[in-house]
Amino acid sequence: MRTFTIAAAAVLSAAALVVSGCSSDHSGSATRTNIDTLRIGTIGSGNVLTGPLGFAHSRGALVSALQDQGVENVEIFSFPNGPDLNQALVAGELDVANYGDTPALVARGSGLKTRLLALSAFNNNAGVVAKDPAIQTLKDLAGKKIGVPSGSYIDRYLQGALQEQGIQAELIHLFPADQEAPLNSGEIDAAALPDVNPSASLHAFLAKGFHQVDSVYDNHPNLAGTSASVSSDDFLSSHPDFGATWQQVLVDAEKYAKDHWDDYVNYEIGSSKFPADVVRAAARPETVPTEPFPAAGIALLTGTKQFLVDGGKIRSDFSLDEWLYRPEAAQGS
Repeated sequence: MRTFTIAAAAVLSAAALVVSGCSSDHSGSATRTNIDTLRIGTIGSGNVLTGPLGFAHSRGALVSALQDQGVENVEIFSFPNGPDLNQALVAGELDVANYGDTPALVARGSGLKTRLLALSAFNNNAGVVAKDPAIQTLKDLAGKKIGVPSGSYIDRYLQGALQEQGIQAELIHLFPADQEAPLNSGEIDAAALPDVNPSASLHAFLAKGFHQVDSVYDNHPNLAGTSASVSSDDFLSSHPDFGATWQQVLVDAEKYAKDHWDDYVNYEIGSSKFPADVVRAAARPETVPTEPFPAAGIALLTGTKQFLVDGGKIRSDFSLDEWLYRPEAAQGS
């Protein structure tokens, strides 16, 4: 059962305003002749890029690498979760979307004509925390309320973990930033949280005294998430060389971050609202790929897609291989 609290509804209303406000003087349609300003959607707040791509942008390396594609500027739009970002993408108000695999797959399975340009991260952790010391395992949450950002990779992990153990619980749609108060008050019994920067909420809650009940890494490694970089068919058709260039930009940014890891983590600390120790704990070089489609990431993505198909979350099944953007195939079509 899904329950939408008043707080969550307010956030969703705010998100709708963000979507409607994506257009700016530098925007235009996805099929515009000249890109000029590249519009990137991401999950978070403050309209900033994070991760290796954000690190590259902070060094001035992003725009310079895209100038041959007619990019003179980059504009970032933040969204509280993937489903809200999808609305802006379907409206043609974004050129590239960087977010979790679950909303990206659901969007494609709902008929949104997109292509997966790359996996920007894989083996993403998530976990469940509680305040009540009597709650030690997922089985202790049978029939209880768990806050979770609906439609996210965290949601997919939680539903998969509960299903594996035959547990039924009431899932309440709450963004991570809205979960602490109802967890303290007892309105919810547990919170399902991301454990990746910039949303290192799992470690942040643990640092505040909540205890871990379950996690991807410790209990369900097969349910790890991936992060997707997606664009629309319209945009890629209008700019046929962009896809290959974007893939190279991502790979270069990822290799640089891994080769300069301490500097990269310091960048993440400076960009985050969380304490330095929390950011460091969530920063893991093994989650950063150095190719667009790492085999381990595709295996996780395949499992997530099948789970969503089996659960009816993907309305129309599709070929994962055909969804992957491969420059040689695109040029031959």
